[in-house]
Amino acid sequence: MESSELSLTLAYVVFSVCFVFTPNEFRSAGLTIQNLFSSWLGSEDVNFIQYHVRRTSVTVLVHSVLPLGYYVGMCIAAPEKHLVYINQVSDSWRVFFLVSLCLQLASWALIIYWSHSHWLNHPISRTLQAHVQPPYSSWGFVAANINTEFRRIDKFATGSPGARVIVTDSWVLKVTTYHIYMALQSECHVTVIDSIQHHLSPDSATPTEILTLRVDSINPAVRPFNICVNSTEYAELREKLQAPIRNSPNVVIHQTIGELFLETFRAQVNLNQSYTLPSGQEVEPCIGCMQVPANTKLVRLCQAAGGDIESECQQCFCRPMWCLSCLGRWFASRQDQQRPETWLSSKVPCPTCRAKFCIVDICMVRASNAALIVWTRVLSLAFARSLLVCWMALTSGR
Repeated sequence: MESSELSLTLAYVVFSVCFVFTPNEFRSAGLTIQNLFSSWLGSEDVNFIQYHVRRTSVTVLVHSVLPLGYYVGMCIAAPEKHLVYINQVSDSWRVFFLVSLCLQLASWALIIYWSHSHWLNHPISRTLQAHVQPPYSSWGFVAANINTEFRRIDKFATGSPGARVIVTDSWVLKVTTYHIYMALQSECHVTVIDSIQHHLSPDSATPTEILTLRVDSINPAVRPFNICVNSTEYAELREKLQAPIRNSPNVVIHQTIGELFLETFRAQVNLNQSYTLPSGQEVEPCIGCMQVPANTKLVRLCQAAGGDIESECQQCFCRPMWCLSCLGRWFASRQDQQRPETWLSSKVPCPTCRAKFCIVDICMVRASNAALIVWTRVLSLAFARSLLVCWMALTSGR
């Protein structure tokens, strides 16, 4: 093999592998199926199922043309071989050309078969048909439900484009290069089956742990499938799943530095002085997660704890606006990630007013005595009303 042929072969093999598995550099350059055919594929956010039906079909066609593309490239790089004339080439090149051509023709025939009756024969459509049961009367209604839930911003999504994991309110989805695996949350159970630690990661300077989870469905028409998530996202996945996640007895999930810090952070804050809300002030939702009440208040206490030593901490005049978990994540995000031993003793700015504080200044919010009295009276009145209703029901029955 001459130098030009060898150079083309090596370059084409590298290009083909990168085009199929799509590293970050190719995605940044726009050399992906999604970007090259974006005008025909449409929007994933609007029509998730229809988008991936088109995407997988185009992917099969484009990937099947790669061997034929190599033959065409060799015709240009090595004209002395006369590869353009099929009757003059060697038997090995003739077989390669015929196999490449048959592969391309077979992929076209497959796409035409899939597209019959509005893509009824497509593998994704067949997967949807396995979920046709009340309240869904057809696979189109199942697809519409998945499209609607995918548009919501509270879904869990992670992974590379070739192995994305998406968890919505009702569905567990795994999007691969050629297919979408799906299972209803109400019909499936998830089990952690493997845990692999990688000391080197392209996205992080610290070691990462990849968890493999098996999704099994009680629906016999749904095949089980595996999903992979980073251990740092495991807690978020567990919150989104309705059913509890089971652990295999031989799998150990190691906590990350951030999770260990949050546990220590909560324990330390619970030892601090509490803050009592003034009478008439109501507790608002946390502005970080908007899911739990804001239960922390920054009060400068470190100077009193340190005696005569002057502190860099400042008084924060913000009302309670953050929950303990969100404030702990903010505290950790402002630290030197290479020196976790200094995190607890560090000072960070308030996420709202930028006043410096330390972990000693964080106080848990407690309801005032007046508020407790009001709530006690409300509960007493409710209990008395329920007793009165029961007594009236008994006397009327007599």
